[in-house]
Amino acid sequence: MTDTYDVLIVGGGHAGAQAASLLRERGFEGSLAIVSAESGYPYERPPLSKAFLVGERTGDDIALRSPRYWRDHEVSLLDSRSVTRVDSIGRSVTLDDGCRLGYRTMIWATGGTPRLLPGTESTPGVHTFRTLDDAVALRDIMRSAPPTVIVGGGFIGLEAAASFRRAGADVTVVEAQPRLLARVTSEPVSTYFSNLHRCEGVELHVATSVEKITSEDGRLRSVTLTSGHVVSASVMLVGIGLIPNSDVLERAGARVSNGVDVDERCRTSLPDVYAIGDVANFVSPYSAVPSRVRLESVPNTSAHARIAVADIMNSPAPAQPVPWFWSHQYETKLQTAGLIHGYDGRIVRGDVDSGKFSVVYLHGNRLLGVDAVNHTGDFLGAKTLLGTGAEIRMDPERISNERLKLAECVAAAQPVP
Repeated sequence: MTDTYDVLIVGGGHAGAQAASLLRERGFEGSLAIVSAESGYPYERPPLSKAFLVGERTGDDIALRSPRYWRDHEVSLLDSRSVTRVDSIGRSVTLDDGCRLGYRTMIWATGGTPRLLPGTESTPGVHTFRTLDDAVALRDIMRSAPPTVIVGGGFIGLEAAASFRRAGADVTVVEAQPRLLARVTSEPVSTYFSNLHRCEGVELHVATSVEKITSEDGRLRSVTLTSGHVVSASVMLVGIGLIPNSDVLERAGARVSNGVDVDERCRTSLPDVYAIGDVANFVSPYSAVPSRVRLESVPNTSAHARIAVADIMNSPAPAQPVPWFWSHQYETKLQTAGLIHGYDGRIVRGDVDSGKFSVVYLHGNRLLGVDAVNHTGDFLGAKTLLGTGAEIRMDPERISNERLKLAECVAAAQPVP
C-alpha cells in the first residue's frame, strides 16, 4: 500500500472534478485524489463535438480548472491510470500499473466507454468520439474535409455531422432506427432535424446499418449498408452510445443494472462507495412512473456531485433538480427539460417550419417535459414548472395556443405524494 486517501475519486471527467471542487469549497480538509484514465487535467466534454471540433475553442479554453487550482486546493491527480480492482472489505483499489491505494470513502465517477461496431476495433479510418484525444484526432482529419460516414443519428453523431459539414466534408449519417434521435425525442423533432441536415447537404440513411467496411492500402475506402447502398468514405465516426464503466465495481460486489445502482444519496451497495454521473443508475422522480434511469448529461453529473458531497459532509441532501439537456447543430439549439420517456400525449406549440417551436409531453395531463427548438422561453417555463416540486396538470386545449406562456396553461398543481 503506497497511500491512503480520505476521499478517492475514480474518474477525471466532469463528475469527478466537480465532486473534488465541491469538497474543498465546502471545507473538506482530508486528503483527496482523483484517478483519471486520461492524461492531463479535467476538461469540459460538451464543446468537443461542437466549438472545439471546428476550432472555435482550444484545450485551454475547455479546462474545468487551471493546474494551479488543483495544486492550491491539494487535490492529487493520478492521471493516465485506471482502477482494475476494488477491495471493498480492505478499502483499497489496484491500478493498472500495479499500484495499490487505500480509501476511506470512494466516489466512482468513471463515465462510459463508446460502443464499437463489432470487428472494427483496428480498422483504419474508424473513430469513436469521447475524449479530448479523440476530438484532436478528428479535428486534424477534418481540415482536409474527407468524405465521412457517421454511424448513429443521436446527439453526438448529428453534432459531429454539423461540424464536418461546416468544414466542407461530404457527410453521410447512418441510423439503425426508423428516424434520427428516435431514442430521445418524438417524431416532430426528429423530422425537423432530418430536414435541417438534408438542407445542409447531409445524406441520411435510416432503418439500416453497416454491413461491410472496405479498406485498401491501409485506408478506409467505402461502407456498405444492409440496405445495399455503398458509401465512399475515408473516415467513419461511430456514435452509437456508451457502455457504463461499471464492471470493476460489479466484480467488487456492487449492485449493477445498466450502470451502478445508487440510492437517493448516490450511495452504492458497497460501504462508503458512491457512484455519480454517466455511470450511475438512480430512481428519478421526474419519470412518468418512478423508475431507474441512467442519464448522460453535464447537469446530471453536477447534481450527483452535489448530492454525494452533501452526504459525505453530513449535510442535508439537495433535492434532485429537473433533468435538462441541450444540443447545438448549425445555428439551431435544442433544449429539453424533464424526462419524456413514457409520455402518452404530445402537443406542438408554434410552427415547426418556422424553426421556432416546442413539443410538450404529457402523461395523462401531467407535464413530463418539453423539447424546445430555438424556443428558450418554453424550455425555461417547463424547467420552472417541473422544479416546483408539485405534480403539474396541464390544460391540453390551452397548450397549443403559443401566445400563452406555459405557466398560463397549467390546470392544477398538486403536491407529489
